[in-house]
Amino acid sequence: MKSLMLIFLLHVLLQIMRLPTSQCAAAVLQPMDENLMERTCKQTHFHDLCVSTLQSNGGISSPNVQGLAIIMVKVLQAKATNTLRHINSLLQGNPKPGKVKQALSSCADKYDAVIKADVSVAMEALTKGDYKFAQTSANDAANEAASCEAGFSAIHR
Repeated sequence: MKSLMLIFLLHVLLQIMRLPTSQCAAAVLQPMDENLMERTCKQTHFHDLCVSTLQSNGGISSPNVQGLAIIMVKVLQAKATNTLRHINSLLQGNPKPGKVKQALSSCADKYDAVIKADVSVAMEALTKGDYKFAQTSANDAANEAASCEAGFSAIHR
């Protein structure tokens, strides 16, 4: 379930990053209209969750594209960190059947990569205005979360 939340956050981030590059570059220099958050969240499957996530984690009254993307990367980092802690606590607990332990270990590796590589690269790319590179990192993080989820699906087949 936690990886589904990460996938949702990444979906929102990718919606933000899909805005035209010229619009993104202009938005770094000046705030965009206040409807940016609303327009972005309408493109997701969970509009209310998107809006509440952006509003509760930014305090930006008139966000721009870069600001929304940075909020989502910070939320992604926090969620991925909490997910990794939870995975590690499960691994430390009672002995798990071999396939479950293997899936948990694989997820731990994937979330470690999300935190150490994908989030860091995305944040650096955003601060430098390299939106395409930030989008690539967000895609990589989404793939890692989906791969983790798939590892557990394979156990039940």
